Amino acid sequence: MPWSRADLQQRLERLPPGHPSSPRTGDADINHLAENSDREPDTAKRDYWTEVPRFLRAWADYMHRWPAERATSAVDRSQDPEGSWRGDGGQYLSPKEHAQANDVIATVQQKEKIVTGHMIETERENTCGGWLAGLKFARKGEERLKEKIADELGITPAIKPEEAISKLNDVIRYTFCFEPEDYAAGYSDVRQRLEAREYRMVYCKNHWRDDPEYKGINTRWRTPEGQRFEVQFHTAESYHAKQEVTHSSYERIRNPLTSDDERGELEAFQREVSRWIPVPEGAREILDYSVRGR
Repeated sequence: MPWSRADLQQRLERLPPGHPSSPRTGDADINHLAENSDREPDTAKRDYWTEVPRFLRAWADYMHRWPAERATSAVDRSQDPEGSWRGDGGQYLSPKEHAQANDVIATVQQKEKIVTGHMIETERENTCGGWLAGLKFARKGEERLKEKIADELGITPAIKPEEAISKLNDVIRYTFCFEPEDYAAGYSDVRQRLEAREYRMVYCKNHWRDDPEYKGINTRWRTPEGQRFEVQFHTAESYHAKQEVTHSSYERIRNPLTSDDERGELEAFQREVSRWIPVPEGAREILDYSVRGR
């Protein structure tokens, strides 16, 4: 797939030795992520794509020093009753709750098909060249949904799984990408087309403006029937950074087993990646938005 890790690796391997992005560049030149990090990016010679090999090498070095096993713990399911469910983080659903959760997830799957159809039509109709990225991830995975439901039941035991899942904003999620020069207009175009379908935007957070660790715009919506879903807006660079470079870092930061020292290093890694992502013209002018009681 375009901009996947495999696609990127093939591109890198075709570069001649000595090219700034070539895997055959000496390790001493880009041995550590923080090297020359106090210098501003030289946009005439270096950009996000030329720095990707450095990011990937830095992440490989990080994984060597902070193995994934440090951020996991054994989960004992030996005493759980048949039909129950327990997540890797210890979240638990009783057999009855688990059966209800499965029914709710099946319902969400049907709703997702309808919204996805509308998103594909929006992609085809938009006049700014926008494209849907990562459409196969439109619905959050079943295991992750069960974790979320169990978390909500833990906070409010009296609610039902269908009520718990109705509180989640990103059960269904989409990403539109635009070229930098079309980004601001593309955001407005997609918003208007979704509103024309009586979808209602209830939240918008513009991370281009003041977030040093993540770039993009995240919006939350509701269908006329009340189903929540998320739409993100990215450029090719910001989407690649989120999906291929910093996703594992983000997951480690969210893990409660991650130490403060490790979390600080992860945040520094994300800041370094994000500072190389060019801000599209007009993106900073897009305002945050929130509906009270959303």
